This record gives sequence, C-alpha cells and structure tokens, in this order.
Amino acid sequence: MNIIEITSLDAPGVEVFSSLTERQLRSRLDPTEALFIAESPKVISVALNAGYTPVSILCERRHISGDASEIIMRSGNIPVYTGSRQLLESLTGYTLTRGVLCAMRRPLPRKIEDVCHDARRVCVIDSVTDTTNIGAIFRSAAALGIDAVLLTPSSCDPLNRRSIRVSMGSVFLIPWTWVDTDLNDLRALGFKIAAMALRDNSVWLDDPTLHDIDRLALVMGTEGDGLAQQAIDSADIVIKIPMSHNVDSLNVAAASAVAFWQLA
Repeated sequence: MNIIEITSLDAPGVEVFSSLTERQLRSRLDPTEALFIAESPKVISVALNAGYTPVSILCERRHISGDASEIIMRSGNIPVYTGSRQLLESLTGYTLTRGVLCAMRRPLPRKIEDVCHDARRVCVIDSVTDTTNIGAIFRSAAALGIDAVLLTPSSCDPLNRRSIRVSMGSVFLIPWTWVDTDLNDLRALGFKIAAMALRDNSVWLDDPTLHDIDRLALVMGTEGDGLAQQAIDSADIVIKIPMSHNVDSLNVAAASAVAFWQLA
C-alpha cells in the first residue's frame, strides 16, 4: 500500500479532493486526464466492479484497515492520502462520505450507436440541471429496466459528485452518453420519440399501445418548466401520467420512476 500521511490539504496530489472544481476535474483540454470523485466505500466498490480506474484515495486513518481496506487492496499501488479527522473534516461535505473519497479516471464519451445497440427503452434527459434529480433518474433507470440514458448538452453531468452519491453508484451500472438536442441520431436508429408533457392531445402513460412500440426513447424535461415546446413539437408522441386531486405534475425524478416502471 502506498500510504501518504498529510498534515495540510495543500499537500501535492490532494488538490484533486480539496480545491479542484467539477469543471477542472473534467479537464476538457485533455479528456484522457479527466477525473471524477466517488464517495463512500459502497459507491466506490460499484465503480470498481464496473471497470472504472481509480487514481488516488483520501480517507481517515481508521478506514485504512476498516471500511476502505478492500477498496485499497483492489486499487493497486495508487496513492492513499490520510490524515487526522480534524484535517479531513475541513473538506466541504467530507463528513457525509463515511470517510472515504476516491478520484477515478473519467471514461471517454461513448458513441450513441454503441450505447443503444441492443436497447429497446432509453431515457433522454433534456436540460435537467439539478444534480439530485440526475442521480435519482439514473437510480430509477437502472433499477426499473431502462437500457440506456442519453443527455442533451444542457443537462447536468452524471459524474458530478452529488449525482453519483444520490444515484448510489447507479451511474456506473447503466450505459449513458450525450446526444444532440434534435435527437435525429436516435430516429436513425429506429427509435420512436416520446415526450413526457401535459398536453390536451397527450396519450395516457397506461395506454396499452405504448408497449407495442419496439424501440422507444422517453424524453424527460426540466424541473421547472418541463420540456421546451420545440422538443414537444418534434416528438412522435406525447405522454402524460394520470393524476389525482388536481395535481398537475410530478417532480421529474418521481415522474421518471413511474414512467420507467410502466414502460420498461
């Protein structure tokens, strides 16, 4: 084990955990060097099981022979930075991670054709910018049978630290990539585009004819205003969830879970 004792968060190598922003971690100038941070032994183990490459670990001393021991053994001879609890608690949000952080190599973006090769049901996340909702959608997608997730460029990054934590590592379990807003690449692959929106001509989610669609792409919209009119107009079909008590809609994460269960 390559254990490195630190007495300051300014120690070389620790900046990945202590000072680099999400944008800096993504390292757009050199995607091969891009990183993300996974938190907690359970989530880190999910990432390792999915084939993600660890770069360095930061943990309290007691976790080296405790919660982090298996992760450290599986990660090879990467640096394991450790220090006093008081020092590490000065990291924002660190006390929420059960004492273990892992910097991991960000994979290069995948082609839509590869992600959707065998997919019948995919979710398109369009302009959802809340990291909690992104994580929750991924968790529902993985659990409820969605084959892949695609995100428009205006959506939040699934490998954002909070998105990963909320998803409990589900972002590592389901294929995903970025897609152009016009969704023409999906149509070329034979997908029918279904927009989730409240319209007079919307089809109810429990309409049995929806199950007859061979390849369906379900488009989920923003938290506040829902899908943009252009996205709705360009869809092949518009779907809405039956509601009661004059409630007009659900949070996008809750709506996605209902839709995934019904359609997948």
